[in-house]
Amino acid sequence: MKGFIREFKNFAIKGNMFDMAIGIIIGTAFNNVVNALVKEILTPPLAFFASEVQFTNMRWVIREATDTQEEINMGYGILLEALIDFGIIALTIFLLIKALNRIRSRAEDPADKAEVTPKEIELLARIEGLMHEQNQILKQKKNK
Repeated sequence: MKGFIREFKNFAIKGNMFDMAIGIIIGTAFNNVVNALVKEILTPPLAFFASEVQFTNMRWVIREATDTQEEINMGYGILLEALIDFGIIALTIFLLIKALNRIRSRAEDPADKAEVTPKEIELLARIEGLMHEQNQILKQKKNK
């Protein structure tokens, strides 16, 4: 039992668990922002241009309701809202990752003195330069 508790403690305290928890919390908050953006900012103008029809009320009736049978319908308006949500989330994540990649590429460029380059990247850049010089010397010897 002690081994199980120690193993669980190591699992729960590892940084990956905390990173995952933080990611889930931020993802949930981000989801709330996107939902508010779609429902409160984007949907009303779209509904206005669509003759003030709410997307959630849009549906295709397959069978009308009668005294003995319920109505059967397909709610395509909810699908439209979900597609708008997806588009906004995908675009936002794309723009965020694009910005982060731009920052990362600046930080990994040893020639860019505006950003601090990690030591490992600087070392690899030096090794690459030396290998390039060595290849040039070998090519010159080969051509002689």
